[in-house]
Amino acid sequence: MTQLGTARLQKRAQRAWQTLSRRKFTREDYYRLAEVGILREDERVELIEGEILQMAPIDPEHVTATHSLYDCLRRVFGKGYVVRMQSPLSLGDSEPQPDLAVVAGSPSDFQHAHPTHAVLVIEVAQSSLPYDREVKSSLYARAGIPDYWVLDIENRRLEVYRDPAESLDAPFGYAYRTRLVLSPRDTIAPLARPDRALRVRRLLEEP
Repeated sequence: MTQLGTARLQKRAQRAWQTLSRRKFTREDYYRLAEVGILREDERVELIEGEILQMAPIDPEHVTATHSLYDCLRRVFGKGYVVRMQSPLSLGDSEPQPDLAVVAGSPSDFQHAHPTHAVLVIEVAQSSLPYDREVKSSLYARAGIPDYWVLDIENRRLEVYRDPAESLDAPFGYAYRTRLVLSPRDTIAPLARPDRALRVRRLLEEP
């Protein structure tokens, strides 16, 4: 078979694979898989629209940036908000675990159930950058998250997504109408704390 013929077969196989129906998992299914040991406690997975997806590995730079952001956000938001780090959000048949989520309330409010909304979600991106831009942004937009930030530590910039709205071209039918790309010299304030401007340089841990 020629290379052209092989390429055509591969494309057909890929289209066929994409059209196959998939067995979707509910959040109850997801928890049950963990309870019976099919999903290990230390396994880095998350539930996205009924599919269990492996999360990208995190390296020391990612961990350092996440912890630094956590400390910064706690100072910015203060009392009345909880800053959650790599913890689930319950969004219908999805349970993503963003690097950081700021939710209104106190820790005891979420003792028995994960929050269903956040005023700010931040993903620290390296290899996951395209996924965070396209898939995660559509998921968060559909959930009505008003303020979504992607800290691109590879290219040293912050992407800010706001104004969620319906979009037929987006993976989950919603997207953010506003996208800002900020350099280290820029400043940004969370929508929920408009009086507390932050330097992007500080978020990137630059001197």
